Amino acid sequence: MTIATRLLPALPTSYRDRLMTLAREVSFEQDTRIFEERGRADRFWVLRSGSVTLDLNVPGRRRVTVATLGPGDLLGWSWLFPPHEWDFGAEAFSPVRAHEFDARSVRALCDADPALGLTLISIITQVLAHRLEATRAKLIDQYAVPHRAVTI
Repeated sequence: MTIATRLLPALPTSYRDRLMTLAREVSFEQDTRIFEERGRADRFWVLRSGSVTLDLNVPGRRRVTVATLGPGDLLGWSWLFPPHEWDFGAEAFSPVRAHEFDARSVRALCDADPALGLTLISIITQVLAHRLEATRAKLIDQYAVPHRAVTI
C-alpha cells in the first residue's frame, strides 16, 4: 500500500503560502454531515483537529465507512475533476476544525501558475491512490465471501 501523504507539508513553502491565502477557518460539530455522495464538490478541507469518516452507499446494504481521516488529512478531491461531484460522503466523527478552500479559487490559482497546479495535482493524486487502495481493502474485508474448505 502507498504511504499516506499530507497535502500541506508536501507542498513547497512558496506554493503552500499562496494556497493558504485562500483558506478560511471552519468547524463542524460531531455527527455533522459535511457532504453527501453525488453532491456538488465545490470546496475541500485540510483537517486541523478532530476526525472525519468517509462513507460509501452500497446498494442493498447500509452506508459503509471506508476511511477515517484525522489532523493534516485532505478531505475532498472530487472538486478537481468534472463533473465535480463527491464520490463519497463525509461526516464529522468528532468535533472538527479545518482549513476550507473554495475549489473555483484554487483552480484559478492553478491556471495562473501551472507549476503550482502540477505540484498540487501530483500530491493530491498520491493522496487519491492511497485512499483508493484503502477503500478497496476495506470493501474486500467487509464483503468478501469466506472461503469454505471442500471435503470429498
